[in-house]
Amino acid sequence: MYKEIDSNKHKSILLIVIFCAFILFIGWIVSKYTSIGSAGLVIAGFFAFFTTLFGYYSGDKMALWSSGAQPLSKAENPYIYRMVENLCITAGLPVPKIYIINDPSPNAFATGRDPNHASIALTTGIIQKLENQELEGVIAHELSHVKNYDIRLMTLVIVLVGLINILARLVFQTGFSGSRDRDRDNGNSIFLIVGIVLIVLSPIIAQLIKLAVSRKREYLADASGALLTRYPEGLASALEKISQDKQPLKRAEAATAHLYIANPFGQNSLMANLFSTHPPIQKRIEALRKME
Repeated sequence: MYKEIDSNKHKSILLIVIFCAFILFIGWIVSKYTSIGSAGLVIAGFFAFFTTLFGYYSGDKMALWSSGAQPLSKAENPYIYRMVENLCITAGLPVPKIYIINDPSPNAFATGRDPNHASIALTTGIIQKLENQELEGVIAHELSHVKNYDIRLMTLVIVLVGLINILARLVFQTGFSGSRDRDRDNGNSIFLIVGIVLIVLSPIIAQLIKLAVSRKREYLADASGALLTRYPEGLASALEKISQDKQPLKRAEAATAHLYIANPFGQNSLMANLFSTHPPIQKRIEALRKME
């Protein structure tokens, strides 16, 4: 477990380094093929630095905002609050901020940069449709993502990959902007080619990154959650009920799909297959039931 936590921390650093290198490469292209010269590289450096900081410190806020999550006070739902608190005591974790998503689809996710700055979000559907031990298994799964530092890696992916997509479009549009004299034609053509390549490749790269950081993490969080509750059947039964619910989340997005305990596009849907950042639920259920 400690090896996995260290691995997640190292992968987070590697992801930031790769992102910064990519941004500096774009800055070099801008410097080479525009009149601004080395200023393009300097601007790219500042952009990489500040967007990385934003992703590290505010990526969780973006995930919560995009899902429509609202903060939950202890007075509003003491049942959920006590369940989270009890599991945190068992896991040796600080109590994360708790959010509710007003949606009948049963799902949940955790986000943040470390256990001291973590949040978990539960849909109203998962609270209503699961029994006590099942819901406890789901929350234990999400707290395992917190303890294992999965949340930092997966939250960074949202921001950095999203910014690469935006940058790809900006580079593409730059190919059409500016003067159309002969001295600029070559530069514009380069921007067009680079922009087209980035637009085509960035969604593919984004999906591969999310697949790489998500599938193994789900199995690990399932096992860690079962270890935390000492009752693997609770989470197995919860996943079984979730898999039988075909209703997608109202505000499901490809950028944040890898955060959820189950694919938010609905099971067996076209979107679920296209953006499958999760291992098959049936295999997860089988693995949990073998633990008993």
